[in-house]
Amino acid sequence: MTPLFDRVLVTGGAGFVGSQLVRRLLPISEHVTVIDDLSTGKRSALPPADNLRLIEQSYIDESLLDDVLPTVDTVFHLACRNILMSAHDMDDDFHVNLYGGYTLLKKVHERCDKLKRFVYTSTASVYGNAPVLPTPESYYHTALPYSASKLSMEHYCQVFNRMRGLPVSVLRLSNVYGPGQVTTNPYCGVVSKFLEAVDEHRPIPIHGDGEQTRDFTFIEDALNAIVSAAKHPDAIGRVFNVGTGRETSVNKLAAMIGALSGRADYPVVYVEKRPIDVVHRRCLDATHIRQTLGWHAAVTLEDGLRRTYEWLHEEG
Repeated sequence: MTPLFDRVLVTGGAGFVGSQLVRRLLPISEHVTVIDDLSTGKRSALPPADNLRLIEQSYIDESLLDDVLPTVDTVFHLACRNILMSAHDMDDDFHVNLYGGYTLLKKVHERCDKLKRFVYTSTASVYGNAPVLPTPESYYHTALPYSASKLSMEHYCQVFNRMRGLPVSVLRLSNVYGPGQVTTNPYCGVVSKFLEAVDEHRPIPIHGDGEQTRDFTFIEDALNAIVSAAKHPDAIGRVFNVGTGRETSVNKLAAMIGALSGRADYPVVYVEKRPIDVVHRRCLDATHIRQTLGWHAAVTLEDGLRRTYEWLHEEG
């Protein structure tokens, strides 16, 4: 069978979404190269495979990009400093998320002669406290360094598409969770943290009053969107929301996870808000990606949480 992809590069491929993307790509790609400095990712997240190469290095190294980019034709750019790390070190956020991203785009233009697609995974954090829910792609409001650097990188993707003809596609992911999201990473998502608390028989810790809402997207749905954006001809030059359109409070999430353990009244403890806890409500409008790429979120939160809970107990 002819592979769907030829020679692929995944930056940040040892992280949660990156490693799951690599696992999806390996059976349908001729070769996959991963660049990851392992600052939060783990080598063990990647399976052994003859067509996989892991380079334990920062993707910002220009000499490394000069060597790697001529050998690939599809780039998935996931590497970044996450929202917590960005809040602690704004300079590092700028250097990795924005300057690094710009450098990658520039080097792709200079060195990747056979480029078929450049897919950039951005974030729903660019919306801040959007006054319109579900929120369409036309709105954004930067409230944190993480959202500022990610949104700025989106703009450079558009610049390189319009001025240099790069076939770019941007995806704004919303609160991705699921199997593969390990709690040993101190920056893992709220779903894994809640599941860890239940597994250790501790109260579920909730920052603030728990009435803040999020749009939780199962990892398989997110991966389907990423792969589709890399192949669909109408994805080029576009920005897409990747979310369910369903708003769930953190209190409701805690109750659902507690129920998975067999305790509908599982205890919670309310703790102080963090500097990054500034978004009160989040819910994405996925009309654009549904109409353009035919994508929709197929996994309900109830089913996704159950599958994640089972994975953590079987393999996590």
